[in-house]
Amino acid sequence: MHDPSKTNQELIEENALLKQRIKELELSELALKRAEEELRQSEERYRTILDEIEDGYQEVDLEGNFTFHNESFCKIFGYSKNELLGSNFRRYAADEDIADKVYRAYHQMYKTGTPLKRFEWDIVTKDGVRRSIEFSASLLRDEGGHRRGFRGIVRDITDRKLVEDQYRMMANSAQTGVYIVQDGRLCFVNPHILNYSGYSKEELIGERVLHFVHPEDWDMIREKARKMLTGELITPYEYRMVDKSNQIKWLMETVTPISYKGRSAVLGNTMDTTDRKQAEKKLQDALYSLRKAFGATVQVMVSAVEIRDPYTAGHQTRSADLARAIATEMGLSQERIDGIRMAGNIHDIGKLSVPAEILSKPIKLTELEFSLIKEHANKGFEMLKDVESPWPLAEIVYQHHERMDGSGYPRNLKGGDILMEARILAVADVVESMASHRPYRPSLGLNAALAEIENNRGTLYDADAVNCCLKLFREKGFQLDGT
Repeated sequence: MHDPSKTNQELIEENALLKQRIKELELSELALKRAEEELRQSEERYRTILDEIEDGYQEVDLEGNFTFHNESFCKIFGYSKNELLGSNFRRYAADEDIADKVYRAYHQMYKTGTPLKRFEWDIVTKDGVRRSIEFSASLLRDEGGHRRGFRGIVRDITDRKLVEDQYRMMANSAQTGVYIVQDGRLCFVNPHILNYSGYSKEELIGERVLHFVHPEDWDMIREKARKMLTGELITPYEYRMVDKSNQIKWLMETVTPISYKGRSAVLGNTMDTTDRKQAEKKLQDALYSLRKAFGATVQVMVSAVEIRDPYTAGHQTRSADLARAIATEMGLSQERIDGIRMAGNIHDIGKLSVPAEILSKPIKLTELEFSLIKEHANKGFEMLKDVESPWPLAEIVYQHHERMDGSGYPRNLKGGDILMEARILAVADVVESMASHRPYRPSLGLNAALAEIENNRGTLYDADAVNCCLKLFREKGFQLDGT
């Protein structure tokens, strides 16, 4: 009944308010239904995603009993969802020690709140097969922030562990050093590395790899690592390490990017080359002493020639300097440049067999006398052919008067039959001879000498050697001392 004291207007207004309230209730109920549907769909999507991922997902209460898990988790353990639900993790541990290890890990996480990452333990599946899993977990909390359980991701790593174990067996039996580095720190070393480093496994694992590298080689090692990470092929390289007794050792190393325990890493293979390096050092020292002694012997030969032929004093040395400069300009190796310089210093040694009066004759030589002079190339070869040397000195001396077109002497060699060292020395010998005074004539001048080799470039003289010689004088200011 309505209140008879109220006017019609008041009744109308009350009725309108009632209808508005009913409408608001209906809208609230609709909004609640929509929210519930969205929540249901969200949970459905969440569970669908969990069921589709390859990794296992599980939740346990504070007692370690499974309260939720996805299909992948069931496949890993070999049980159905109903068989797993409510059971305790200890039931599936491979043995009691492993079960206790997992419990301690859960307990530590409960106390500290710190998530568990990449924790490995072995389980026994429903079929009785022992498998290895990798487990990462974190705390579950209720709306009030209170700890109510744990959740985690599980991955079957049995096959990976098998491969790693096989690799570890091969690495441990290898006769070279094998190591693995992750995040700049050693995480695996084989016995060979322990042998040559002097460190124990415990002293190496977890240490930064650069800790054992000689400081002067750090930048080189970093650069090799950078190139490897960009996909560049790294050839074997050498560096120095410092062993436990502070002795420096040389290692030859190759590095390769790999995946180790599911993460990127670097595989290194090393060989101790210290003995070889020491042997090379002794050899280099011996070669240096030999070359020094050989150089002294050569200088004696040079002096002997110049004593008998004072007018050509300095010719061999100047020719050698120019030949060395030409060879350098041509880009020859330092080894060949040294050989050219040495041959240049003694290229006229055969003149020791020529009578002194012919060498110093102040007038034009007769045909017979010139033929004796020409014999010096052959005589020089005979004098040097049995001399032990790192370079073909005898052949260079033998060929330094040969010409590209075969018109030279003593064997009329052509083009490629003439050593490059002899071709270079031929150009230097002609330029120095024409630019210098002789007993039978004054200097013809440097310009005439350069014109001679330029006009006969490719015919008498090697084109590359001529080009480099002209460049030295005309562009780089080279000078023949004493001419």
